[in-house]
Amino acid sequence: MHAFEILADPVRRRILELLATGELASGEVVAVIGKEFGISQPAVSQHLRILRENGFASVRAEGARRLYCVESQALRDVDSWLERFRRMWDQPLDALETEIARGKRARRGRSQ
Repeated sequence: MHAFEILADPVRRRILELLATGELASGEVVAVIGKEFGISQPAVSQHLRILRENGFASVRAEGARRLYCVESQALRDVDSWLERFRRMWDQPLDALETEIARGKRARRGRSQ
């Protein structure tokens, strides 16, 4: 599965957002995702499996609990791929920042 196919699913994106705050037990993920998306524990487990098998998350056992966390390498790979496009929005945003600063200076000049 391609990284963007993984990230295209809103449930998987939300799981990654949850895991970005720190390691969570699968039960905690199931509780939040089940409430927000109205899906069952097996469905959430399937999403966790897909994230794990594709390098976006890892799991470790702690007794009977399974603790999940984000694996950053897959996200770094996505970021690297996006890097070639970043210049398309960085330059216009830099230009916008310049214009905003000019406008602020002009307003300060008029108010003095």
